Amino acid sequence: MRKLVVLALVGFAAQLVDGALGMAYGVTSSTLLLVAGLAPASASASVHLAEIGTTLAAGVSHWRFGNVDWRVVARIGLPGAAGAFLGATLLSSISTEAAGPWMSGILFLLGVYLLIRFARPVARRAVGPLRRRFLAPLGLVAGFVDATGGGGWGPVATPSLLVSGRIEPRKVIGSVDAAEFAVAGAASIGFLIGLGAGGFVWSTVLALLLGGVVAAPVAAWLVRIVPAQLLGAGVGGLIVLTNARTLLRAFDVPGEARAIVYIGLALVWAVAATFAVRLLRRARREQAQQRQVRVPALDSA
Repeated sequence: MRKLVVLALVGFAAQLVDGALGMAYGVTSSTLLLVAGLAPASASASVHLAEIGTTLAAGVSHWRFGNVDWRVVARIGLPGAAGAFLGATLLSSISTEAAGPWMSGILFLLGVYLLIRFARPVARRAVGPLRRRFLAPLGLVAGFVDATGGGGWGPVATPSLLVSGRIEPRKVIGSVDAAEFAVAGAASIGFLIGLGAGGFVWSTVLALLLGGVVAAPVAAWLVRIVPAQLLGAGVGGLIVLTNARTLLRAFDVPGEARAIVYIGLALVWAVAATFAVRLLRRARREQAQQRQVRVPALDSA
């Protein structure tokens, strides 16, 4: 019972992160399930089955808050579902020994990306409609990475859409979360075909689902107020350190060398967090200056 409560809390926390950042539900959940000892394919399968419910709740919540662009959802979601099905089929056919380092490697790189993404400003491009020739390949790649890595839909899709600068951030997050429903469903079908019903850890699925569904409406509201830089840098560092442990064990790195690697990664995490705090403070100063400029302009009018 205690384990199920912990898993429900994991699902709740992962959905809060995902709803606020538009990424990292699968990355966070899969990382913790691997640490708990689940086989890579079963961990990814269970997370994706739970995501059918959590992404549905998240999509509805974002839609009610006006955070969804349905044209983007359709153009990125269908290719994403195809990529997820292919990725799930591939992961199901790989042995546990080979899949463990592979999955941890993907999660490690995604964690590094989160650190970099939220420790530096994002350049914006010209505003204009997003085209299918950009969204379809993006969805295909993001869906494939998501299924084979146990997560990755958000970390691949969300920053790519944010960098384009063609949709406001809250609609990027809402649209990516809504499209993930199709991705999670397609991945689950792929795992069901490749692993059978026994490949899903049903108690884990239920606990993650309950925690995620409860968190979904809270996360849709938090997306408007949460400091994304701090949350993204914090989650990224945690994912990097956790998956580094699996990789170091897989490659039989000696204990002394492991300690050096952990210290180095912790220092990198601290530096990234420092940059994230500076970026957040600078953004708030710029917003305050803009408000001060508007007030005299209104008074003079």
